Amino acid sequence: MTEPALKLAALRASLDQAARDAGHANPLVPLGHGAADACLKGGLRQGTVHEVFAAEASHEAAATGFALTLAARMAGKTRWLLWVRQDFAALEEGEPYGAGLVELGLDPSRILMVRAADAAGVLRATAEGLATASLGAVVLEPWGEPKLFDLVTSRRLALAAARTSVTAILLRPGAEPWPSAAETRWLIRAARSRDSRDDWGTPVFDASLVRNRHGTTGQWVMEWNCDDRLFRQAAHSSVVAAASADGPAPAARAAFGR
Repeated sequence: MTEPALKLAALRASLDQAARDAGHANPLVPLGHGAADACLKGGLRQGTVHEVFAAEASHEAAATGFALTLAARMAGKTRWLLWVRQDFAALEEGEPYGAGLVELGLDPSRILMVRAADAAGVLRATAEGLATASLGAVVLEPWGEPKLFDLVTSRRLALAAARTSVTAILLRPGAEPWPSAAETRWLIRAARSRDSRDDWGTPVFDASLVRNRHGTTGQWVMEWNCDDRLFRQAAHSSVVAAASADGPAPAARAAFGR
């Protein structure tokens, strides 16, 4: 066996052991949406990596909102969030708006923002964040498809997250899925809020869980309750078919499920 293969095998063994340890130590955090939590066997596991992709370029804002809401669930109301953005992501998608974060149920004063010049900088800042056990979650947002974000890197992120129980939410604007060590992978579209003259409506996501290492996948219309910071079934929506029956073309489903 070559030296790189030996190193990869050792990394996999370390990750598998960390995952076994984390499975006993790190709790599940329910999302609040009954069907989604059933697929997840109780919720998202703390101290793991989860990926969020936009279904189409026009839904990048929805994917960002969904990634932040996942991070909010993992962090609770008392722990800080770290959001690491690549400069180009900010140029393409704009800067976060404080009032918008408040409307999403987040406290901007408890979000640490870090800007990085490139993908390597995103990884360095993320590594520092995942080593800080007092954080609730780290949202890392590289732009596009840098070669640096490969399977080995995702395994290292998973290992770092498992050590401190800090959850990593990997937001991938402008990217297609690659094989990774993520526990879950979500494909997000914006969905319509309830029609009302009294308020702006609540955020609603058409969310496809296309990868789940510990259970089945599915697709749901998920409404975010900004006050309770929980997901629920959108009251105005009908049940959405499972992703395996009503979703992207087979080739696309296979790609997103890797």
